[in-house]
Amino acid sequence: MLRLPHLLRLSALLLGVAPLPLAAQRGRVQVNELTIADLQSALRAKRTTCRAIVDAYLQRIDAHDKQGAAINAIIALNPEVRREADSLDAVQRSGAAVGALHCVPMVIKDNFETRTLPTTAGSAALAGFVAGRDAFQVARLRAAGALVIAKTNMAEFAFSPYETVGSGLPGYTRNPYALDRTTAGSSGGTAAAVAASFAAAGLGTDTGNSIRGPSSHQALVGIRSTIGLTSRAGVVPLNLAYDIAGPMARTVADAAAVFQVVVSYDPDDASTLPAKDRSLPDYSAALRTDGVRGARIGILRQAWERPSTDAEVRAVFAQAVADLRRLGATVIDSVTIPELDALQKADTAECNRFKYDLERWMASIVAEIPATTLDAVVASRATHPTIGPRLEYGQRATVPPEEQPGCAADEQIRDGVRQALGAAMDRDSLDAVIYPTWSNPPRLIGDLTTPHGDNSQYFSPMTGWPAVQVPMGWTRGGRLPAGLTLQGRAWSEATLLRLAYGYEQGTRHRRAPAGMVMP
Repeated sequence: MLRLPHLLRLSALLLGVAPLPLAAQRGRVQVNELTIADLQSALRAKRTTCRAIVDAYLQRIDAHDKQGAAINAIIALNPEVRREADSLDAVQRSGAAVGALHCVPMVIKDNFETRTLPTTAGSAALAGFVAGRDAFQVARLRAAGALVIAKTNMAEFAFSPYETVGSGLPGYTRNPYALDRTTAGSSGGTAAAVAASFAAAGLGTDTGNSIRGPSSHQALVGIRSTIGLTSRAGVVPLNLAYDIAGPMARTVADAAAVFQVVVSYDPDDASTLPAKDRSLPDYSAALRTDGVRGARIGILRQAWERPSTDAEVRAVFAQAVADLRRLGATVIDSVTIPELDALQKADTAECNRFKYDLERWMASIVAEIPATTLDAVVASRATHPTIGPRLEYGQRATVPPEEQPGCAADEQIRDGVRQALGAAMDRDSLDAVIYPTWSNPPRLIGDLTTPHGDNSQYFSPMTGWPAVQVPMGWTRGGRLPAGLTLQGRAWSEATLLRLAYGYEQGTRHRRAPAGMVMP
């Protein structure tokens, strides 16, 4: 029988990384649920090293991604991450200044370009593609001292908000809280990995709900920022009129720390021009334990009330409202947008831009890429059957979005939604509106027939205004997470993070998944 040290060496070899020294095996760092502040405090106090921290996260991945709980969240490990950790340890030993995210291991959704790791957007049609460069946000993280420990699974080309399955990684990514449940999509791999403490935090993308939905399903904090505050350069696009990239973390403070690093003007993403001359706040400074006190918050019932809304989600949301009031907020029971029905009925324009957004990204690549057109992706026959109709629809576009009347009409509707929601918030002098991120608990894997309860694809994406998801409690006997969305006006991220932090600290709903015991 193999003894434990030999088993650890064998596991490391299967991962494609060097085995741990025995001393590290005996003194393993327990990273489960540790915050960024916890990690950095331990490093400053010399209770651990960056190398030991990385080893501990790699051991969790080894124990529970493809075996153990078999979360199936990880597409590729960074084979250089231990060497990079050693370099950070050397910097700290020298006494030189370290970055804001010094030795923060992070997982990155597979649609972000990473210079030495594959970037496939969850599709076998792009298998083997390595960009040779980092997406803007990834480069910002590395410059701040963060470590890319792994790339994570995603719904192929980010199409599905309901599940995380693609052709690039066989099988579904599983919810760490209930292994027979979905992670939502498309950033479900990042969400599952962060929830399972495979990393300290992660990056996801959100076109309709793909940061906030998986964060709700995995008891995480997720930030969809104002369009123009964060760059999408180097991210495989789905729909650049709506795409956002940003952090997912276990706490508001961790999400804010990552967010602080990635927000910036980027000349390679014209949407960020409004941020060029804007003075950005210190988001971490906005976090106060009494952050809810004195706030005016409205319940946006039009976002989530429907016959299929789950009774337990209703009860959890009602408790969240009561908690906000207990913490000092004035909560307006119902914010009404009278124009909403007319706006939604008028929203019939067809804006088919996926082909052009994707092919423009492909044309920007200087490395060898397996496909340079959408037609080539389809011809590869390497995509998941569930996205076939979406790809075929994309192929029907014959002119770029700037020349499609439907895209101009779509923007007019979006402007109408912005005006209507802004007027509703002004009437009651609101700091934010709230609603359950999902009206129903996570579905069983493979179930696409029961109500999905996805509430967040409309108001934040349509307006381009920010929304922050924060855990709000549990359903099904405390097994399945539920999440609360706080949405504000453009550029109100500091306010939303203050509210989210005050609520989080006053309720403490986050807890680790059960059963993920280390060997």
